[in-house]
Amino acid sequence: MYMRNGLQKLIDNKLYDEERLMAQIKTWKTWKEKVVFTNGVFDLLHIGHITYLAQSAELGTKLVIGLNADSSVKRLKGDSRPVNNQDSRALLLASLFFVDAVIIFDEDTPQALISNLLPDVLVKGADYNIESIVGADEVITNGGVVKTIDFVTGYSSTSIIQKIRSPLEN
Repeated sequence: MYMRNGLQKLIDNKLYDEERLMAQIKTWKTWKEKVVFTNGVFDLLHIGHITYLAQSAELGTKLVIGLNADSSVKRLKGDSRPVNNQDSRALLLASLFFVDAVIIFDEDTPQALISNLLPDVLVKGADYNIESIVGADEVITNGGVVKTIDFVTGYSSTSIIQKIRSPLEN
């Protein structure tokens, strides 16, 4: 067991499959909650991730994170990734107090997931322009908005991994 039962249940309750999450979002919207969705790999959780996710959470009242499954990460980033498996990454994200739901998706993009969930706000990093953000058209057509957030410079999982590996390679 990774923690006390009460805390474990609280965190586990934030881990969703698509059917349960769709029902939860419907309930939240009935309560007039503003649902924010973002997605990513979140392989080695760092200050850049925390800042980005906290700023995303401030754009609404419920934050949903779409997490790339291990198979998706391998296709996108290569066989050496992810460093942490999807269950570990999901658990870490769910443990953040400002995260309300985490859902793992296996596709390379969350297009189908966003189309089904239809969040009020879709968020990506500022390295994307709104026209190229997957799911933006569906969110906007449904009356939602799409936002971008600047990254904290100097922080990325890739750079952390390279920093760890470089002394070992010399």
